[in-house]
Amino acid sequence: MAGALKIGIAGLGTVGASLVRILQERHNSLATTCGRAIEITAVTARDRTRNRGVDISGISWFDDAVTLATEADIDVFVELMGGAGDPAYSAVKAALSRGLHVVTANKALLAAHGIELAGLAESHGALLNYEAAVAGGIPVIKALRESMTGNTISRVYGIMNGTCNYILTKMEKEGLSFEACLKEAQRLGYAEADPAFDIEGNDTAHKLSILTSLAFGTAIAADDIYLEGITNISIDDIQAAADLGYRIKLLGVAQRTESGIEQRVHPTMVPLESVIAQVDGVTNAVAMESDILGELLMVGPGAGGNATASAVLGDIADIAKSRPGAQHVPAFGRPVTALLPYKRAQIQSHEGGYFIRLKVVDRAGVFANVATHMAENRISLESIVQHSKHHVEADEPQTIILVTHATTEDSVRKAVASIKGEGYLVGEPQVIRIERPKAG
Repeated sequence: MAGALKIGIAGLGTVGASLVRILQERHNSLATTCGRAIEITAVTARDRTRNRGVDISGISWFDDAVTLATEADIDVFVELMGGAGDPAYSAVKAALSRGLHVVTANKALLAAHGIELAGLAESHGALLNYEAAVAGGIPVIKALRESMTGNTISRVYGIMNGTCNYILTKMEKEGLSFEACLKEAQRLGYAEADPAFDIEGNDTAHKLSILTSLAFGTAIAADDIYLEGITNISIDDIQAAADLGYRIKLLGVAQRTESGIEQRVHPTMVPLESVIAQVDGVTNAVAMESDILGELLMVGPGAGGNATASAVLGDIADIAKSRPGAQHVPAFGRPVTALLPYKRAQIQSHEGGYFIRLKVVDRAGVFANVATHMAENRISLESIVQHSKHHVEADEPQTIILVTHATTEDSVRKAVASIKGEGYLVGEPQVIRIERPKAG
């Protein structure tokens, strides 16, 4: 049996502590599976005295991550601190520059610096593994980077944020407001005290940018993603979607078009009968469409200590199984020099159509006027209905629901803007894309 693989762990939060526990509890079985023992020889965290429920007494402690990366007697640097900047960035750079393999769960770091770090890994003969950075315990990175080699991928999409999926699920099942569901998510630990990064779609965007690079062989373009969160989703939208045979999910979507790559994150209506519509709570799902394999949907836990630690452990085990001199798989599936520049797709017709909800004053001619504005912008309507509550009081605003056929975002936005100028709209209109997934 080969000598032990020595690892250093930077960050002993929920994921880090779970990883330590699993490595200690399954030391013998992992040694058998990997052909060598995996030993934790160094750790660092913010507070040395904190009780994390694991024994680190026999492990070398370093006061900061960069020192651990540069001085510790390790083969693998495991970064579980998070954040796009320091100390994670400097520590990972230091480890790779030293020729150490790196395993990270840090999607923000990869979205901001992934290409640079991948190049650094290649130049120093090191591996940069990051399965846990996207969709928690779902092995989507390995699928795209290794298992689907040779496939031409046309689209990648999915539910990539458990916080948003939990909120939308609870709104539908219990008829509660967005605000009430967010508070419950915070109480249960699914959402941070400041939940903006999750609910405004940034977390999903970081993950999507990584999947886009892997799927289409392009440089990461995390700043070139159409981004819309779930803060404007109301219980009225949830109920209207159900009436029409849809369920609202926050999706990240990346697809190849004739003019380039399209990346977008936004609330989406998906058919109730689709598999992805059944993904509830904090669960994640990622779908891939390709020419050889066809349609693949992977579903599983997207967050949590054990799920994320499992993905991290898988990356460590891959390194333990590798042998000196073996050719390493590039971080993004191909050498950095072979990655294509990201080319943003031109605006095109959205095949799924759009859901538009308007609250209007109860006035003669409004219904016809709305239809006219749609026609003037060359928008074909699949349906247009007036949703009225029973026992409506005089002058109470009415709700108009429109579902369009394939059309462009630009046309929809222009039509809605012209309707707003008529003066009969109450509050802000709601516009949600409709997706009709092939997978499932």
